[in-house]
Amino acid sequence: MPIGPQPRGARGTVGHPYSALHLRLVLALFGLVLCVLGAIWCLGEGFTGFGIVLVALAAVTIVDLVVITLRLRAGRR
Repeated sequence: MPIGPQPRGARGTVGHPYSALHLRLVLALFGLVLCVLGAIWCLGEGFTGFGIVLVALAAVTIVDLVVITLRLRAGRR
């Protein structure tokens, strides 16, 4: 990697770094899939306590996905 000034057209700077919202979106989707599949498995096997916890985590993840989507839309305006 060359040492020197940032190339022209680069979006991230020291004062305004790249947004990590896309990475956060991918990780939230991955967590949602794992929570839903884990909840289905736990509830099917009779582990109701763990299943309820995973359903609650999936609900929190859905709220996080909504917040991420709203922030991405607000950034494009």
